[in-house]
Amino acid sequence: MKTVRCAIYTRKSSEEGLEQGFNSLDAQREACAAYILSQASEGWNALPDVYDDGGLSGGTLQRPALQRLLADVAAGRVDIIVVYKVDRLTRSLFDFAKLVETLDRTGTSFVSVTQSFNTTTSMGRLTLNMLLSFAQFEREVTAERIRDKIAASKAKGMWMGGTPPLGYAPSERSLTIVPDHAALIRDLFARYLTLGSVPLLEADLLAQRVTIPKRTTIGGKPIGGGAFTRGHLYQILRNVIYTGRIAHKGTVYPGRHDAIIDEGTFAAVQERLAANLQGERNRTRTASPSLLAGRIVDEDGDPLIATHASKGKVRHRYYVSRELHHGRSRTGMRLPAREIEALVAGQLADLLATPLTLAANAAFVLNAGQIVKLHADCQTLAGQVPHPRLPVLAELVQRVQVGAADVSITVHAAALAAMLGIGREPDAPATLELCCAARLTRSGRALRLVQDGGAVPQATPDRALVRLLVQARRWWTLLRTGEINTTELAQREGVTPSYLARVVRLAFLSPAVTQAILAGRQRAGVTVASLTLGEGVMADWQAQKGALLPN
Repeated sequence: MKTVRCAIYTRKSSEEGLEQGFNSLDAQREACAAYILSQASEGWNALPDVYDDGGLSGGTLQRPALQRLLADVAAGRVDIIVVYKVDRLTRSLFDFAKLVETLDRTGTSFVSVTQSFNTTTSMGRLTLNMLLSFAQFEREVTAERIRDKIAASKAKGMWMGGTPPLGYAPSERSLTIVPDHAALIRDLFARYLTLGSVPLLEADLLAQRVTIPKRTTIGGKPIGGGAFTRGHLYQILRNVIYTGRIAHKGTVYPGRHDAIIDEGTFAAVQERLAANLQGERNRTRTASPSLLAGRIVDEDGDPLIATHASKGKVRHRYYVSRELHHGRSRTGMRLPAREIEALVAGQLADLLATPLTLAANAAFVLNAGQIVKLHADCQTLAGQVPHPRLPVLAELVQRVQVGAADVSITVHAAALAAMLGIGREPDAPATLELCCAARLTRSGRALRLVQDGGAVPQATPDRALVRLLVQARRWWTLLRTGEINTTELAQREGVTPSYLARVVRLAFLSPAVTQAILAGRQRAGVTVASLTLGEGVMADWQAQKGALLPN
């Protein structure tokens, strides 16, 4: 007699009772095993493999034991699937259709030990579909009851589980305040009302190194520990739960937990968020705004126009003389926008790095108790200056004049005092003047703005130069083994032996020079051509630093 291999599948939707010595899964398996034993005369034999899915819904097929069972079916190791009821296998008509298609391909059938029908006949299939329809109906009714229960519980102000918001810890069907975290939440609301925008708040927290407190979920998963993101800050600032209330589907109910934020503060924050959102919708968005547009002029005082050129997906921005831009002249100034903006941001950061000198030059009204706060505020503002999406640089800079050998920056002193929250003397100067030695020079094919000492304002690694250093290290690694000489390697790589020798010398650059090139902080003019043509690189490391690094 042919042996019929039977696989027993069991499932339970909830985890309740699974810890017992004899649970629902054991009862289902025992009933299925008894049924298989009753069919022993037909050659039925239970497989030893256990296919149990405890605590998993029948509304999906993504169940570990079921997937393992289907894999065994596809491999031809199962002839019949035995279940206690059809709804143990699935509660969805759509999923059942997919299962029947899978079983038909392999010639596998299934049996329900408590429901008598034969799927090989049309009447049996009709009966099965009716049973599954009722199973799906039961699942949907259960889901509706759960949704209604959650809605009714939230209407009574109860916490219905999940990860509690920062500042609270779960306590049965309510929340308790975590003092340290609650203090941070209050600080976030206060900072937002002071700074006025979420991007500024994000930058401020980043500059102050304020991070999300580490917590552990009910399931034991660690969360937190990283920096606050803009989305997370919006979520916190809009969360009505901090006012002691519970929201559900657009309706707000009084909660059973204590408030962290008072109603007045929360309302002020919502009003500011709404105003900022309206402003963002009305404002023309650009991926890379020209922060100095309308403020930058050449040495004759003629304005430079913000423009750009696109090469593929890369957008290169420039500030160009008006006559040159309109084609009425072949001479004029064409500045790379990112570099001049980086230079101006660097000068402002240097100005803020010496708060007491700044206070003296700008005639701030400052007492001894404000010195510590001034240092902290200057540090925070310095961290916000280079941020391209924050208006700090555009609001502080009144004028930038680019000369042949220097750049002059006029800073709006009153705006700076307002950002720092400091008063000024009645006869305080309206502006502060900064000056930086810098000139426009050509480095390879690109125009670069070079400061005094050969430094560039913006550290941008030269990809071609980095690839050349990698090539030099690779070739030297091959040569040092002694298994191949320079001529053979050059022939294999398709280059001349002299070129290979000039490149290999770059493997012996000093560590300081190598690190500077990888970071994009080499002296302006140091390119692939300058390192591989002419006399090449000297062997002395100190001489290399003097020639290849900014002073």
